[in-house]
Order: sequence, then structure tokens, then C-alpha cells
Amino acid sequence: MPRLAIRRATPADADVVAELVFSLLDELSGGKAPEKDEVLRRTRIVLDSDRVTALLAIEEDVPIGVITLNDCMAIYAGGPFGQISEFYVAPDKRSQGVAPQLLRAAKDEGRTREWTRLEVGAPSQPKWSRSLAFYLANGFEEVGPRLRISI
Repeated sequence: MPRLAIRRATPADADVVAELVFSLLDELSGGKAPEKDEVLRRTRIVLDSDRVTALLAIEEDVPIGVITLNDCMAIYAGGPFGQISEFYVAPDKRSQGVAPQLLRAAKDEGRTREWTRLEVGAPSQPKWSRSLAFYLANGFEEVGPRLRISI
């Protein structure tokens, strides 16, 4: 079995993170992701922030997964907590234990940052029921829908 390494992404990894996140957005949107150059521009901004941590899953020097974590704070959460913004594993590497390893690394990061919890918005159901099942199987609780408004 190939060796998998999880490491923190740096601003120098912007191209790698952008490619993985582009693949995620393209899959979720049915091929309507923003242009790759725009995803790269956004990735550079995010990776330059001290409020975001990106972790990469790398197998034999090939990036195969990414998870991005945001520092958040709320009274309901008891103070600091983390939010998963992007979580992607290459389709041919799914169901091989990569996602649980990325999630464990995210929890370790959260413990280091003294987060009280880790939250995630699951993609729409029932189309992405495997994603919801993964989160539930890994200890997440379903707490309701997430809504948004552009400002």
C-alpha cells in the first residue's frame, strides 16, 4: 500500500491547493466551477491568511486530497471553533482511507488551536448522500441546513 503523508500547505502550495479545490468545485457544480485562474487567485488570498489552514494529503509525491479549515468564534460554540470550508479527495483515491486521515489531521489541528468543535456544511441531499454518510460515520451530528446570502 502506498504511503500517505498529511502536511500543512503553505502559500508556495497555492497551485496544488487550487487544482484540488477547482476539481471539488467542478464536481459539486456539475462542471460550472469558476475559471482555474480565478480559483488560483482566491487560493493565494486564502493561503496568505493566518485564519485559514489547509492540509494536503500526498501519496508518493502526488497531491490527492485537501481540507481547508477556518478559525471561527461564537458564543454558542463556547469560543473558538473550526469550520471545514473545502474537503476533497481525488475520485480514484476515495474509499481508501484518505478522507478519514485528513479529518484526523484536522481534529489534531483543532485540538492544537483549542477549538471546541469542528463544523462542516454538507453538500445538497440526496445527490451527495455519500458525503453526509461519511460525516455521520465519523462522529458529526446533523444540526440543520446552512443558508447563505451574497453581500
